[in-house]
Amino acid sequence: MSNFRLGIISSIYNGIPKEAQITRIEFEGPEIAVYVKNPSVLSDKMDLIKKIVKEIKKRIVIKADNSVRKDKKETIEIIKNFVPAEAQISDIKFDDELGEVLIKAKKPGLVIGKRGLIQQKIFMDTYWRPVIIREPPIKSRTVEGVLTHIYNETEYRAKMLKTFGERIHREILFKDRYVRVTALGAFQEVGRSAVLVETPESRVLMDVGVNPSVNFGERMFPKLDIDQLRLEDLDAVVLTHAHLDHSGMIPFLFKYGYDGPVYTTQPTRDIMALMQLDLLDVADKEGRPLPYSAKEVRKELLHTITLDYEEVTDIAPDIRLTFYNAGHIIGSAMAHLHIGDGVHNLVYTGDFKYARTRLLDRAVSEFPRVDTLIMETTYGAQLQTNRDESEKQLIDVINKTLNRGGKVLIPVLAVGRGQEIMLVINDAMKRKLIPEVPVYVTGLFDEVTAIHTAYPEWLGKEVRDSILFRDENPFTSEFFKRIEGYREDIAEGEPSIILATSGMLNGGPAVEFFKQLAPDPKNSLIFVSYQAEGTLGRKVRDGAREIQIIGRDGRVDNIKVNLETTPIDGFSGHSDRRQLLKFLEDLTPKPRNIILNHGEASAIREFKKNIENFRERERLGLRSANIYSPAILDSIRLDKTS
Repeated sequence: MSNFRLGIISSIYNGIPKEAQITRIEFEGPEIAVYVKNPSVLSDKMDLIKKIVKEIKKRIVIKADNSVRKDKKETIEIIKNFVPAEAQISDIKFDDELGEVLIKAKKPGLVIGKRGLIQQKIFMDTYWRPVIIREPPIKSRTVEGVLTHIYNETEYRAKMLKTFGERIHREILFKDRYVRVTALGAFQEVGRSAVLVETPESRVLMDVGVNPSVNFGERMFPKLDIDQLRLEDLDAVVLTHAHLDHSGMIPFLFKYGYDGPVYTTQPTRDIMALMQLDLLDVADKEGRPLPYSAKEVRKELLHTITLDYEEVTDIAPDIRLTFYNAGHIIGSAMAHLHIGDGVHNLVYTGDFKYARTRLLDRAVSEFPRVDTLIMETTYGAQLQTNRDESEKQLIDVINKTLNRGGKVLIPVLAVGRGQEIMLVINDAMKRKLIPEVPVYVTGLFDEVTAIHTAYPEWLGKEVRDSILFRDENPFTSEFFKRIEGYREDIAEGEPSIILATSGMLNGGPAVEFFKQLAPDPKNSLIFVSYQAEGTLGRKVRDGAREIQIIGRDGRVDNIKVNLETTPIDGFSGHSDRRQLLKFLEDLTPKPRNIILNHGEASAIREFKKNIENFRERERLGLRSANIYSPAILDSIRLDKTS
């Protein structure tokens, strides 16, 4: 063991009273777990723990030694005695390796108790550390599957966390102080996001996505075959959100030898796995080569460490990560990297929305320190319709279509836009603004909606309060009819509203419904999300009146596009030019460097020109900022003088 870790251990032993009886100290990923035989000694000595944390600048968690933990049957009885029946506990699982007990309940707040009192009592009476999660009102196969997999592999996971811990809590060797950012994907383009951040000591990869508008070839994947990206030297992967253009290639890293951690939020972990498995399913059905297998997805889950917003975490010897709300989709995060002892502070926005929506709160714009900002500019050249006008336009098109006896097809992205549109339609029907026709929900998006119901705490204030405090869950509204895949009887039936994936018409039941509904001018197609270049959705949105679609049997279908097509961009989970500028105006503190990414070349070029204008620089407080728009494989060295 290195002198560095021995010093940490010595500080802990010296700071904790001997009566607590420390049996071992483990470096478990970013946390240092202190196992003791007498945890009750420390119950009123949290100030001592805080003092040690401040001294060593590491996260400490107190756990009970295995020898003093209560029997599992007895523990279950104690939990049921402490927790009121109204909590509706549905499952209890144990992690022998980490000394944790998972408690799943329909009302987890009643398991936690006021000011955490019940949770604390469970620990003090059983010496098992409670981990409490929500049983969603819409059953989610994904949430259940992820938890079952993780708790079936507790021994492996504990071993991995110790391996991560040894790597994170190692001594810093190099004295040179620089930071280098290399563009691997989604620079001068949208799709295949990947950013490599290097210091003399560490390598961190932020996002590893696929290109949704490309089905084969090298443009489908980020540039992962560069000399400075050796998987054995990679300290961490940081994932900002679950969309495949950010998460789709992470299992590929595990296939080719990566064995380190993936940091993300809890909702992102579950949705990420669902999206990746769906990618494999679609590729298999279409006869395309698979970049990885379900085996690598399962391994990725065991290596994933979930973090809450604003939870500061060591991910490398010289890098601390903090996630902040990005307002893009549930669990989406901006990643703040605090590098070295104040050497550099970098914020990578990922995809973000700097405006409040029905589903989520507005993205954060205040950070402790910012030297460099890597910022998405998907709509850097466009203005979106405001939200009130967008909702009115959606309601008008729906009413007009239903009144003429047609059906409304709304292709939705599985994560984010689909749930947003559900909230709008549910509210409109409750207020009698549109007639109560069937609203069919189908595709991957339905399972993602179930995951949303497992994590209401991650939603915007209004919908969160509705679910948690008023017991009104809009996602379980009686207006929504859940179906499996495509159904011909619905396509040929009475007037209805159909919400289906995929949002870009590049797969899923939305394409099958489109083929059936497109020839009839009574029907309507409403686009509510971004349509990437090269996708079927982009062609239809741009006015194509005849489309060729290759079916799964290889036959080419010629589709006449006679239905009414309406793009409504105000529902986007991305910020438009006005919101991007407002974000820069509000951003605190101001960065010295701004790196523009995640936008088509024309959008980035126009946005860069906009913020380089002298008057705009003055207005935004960016007078001396360096503004970069790198291409793929460009590297930028960042340090105190950059």
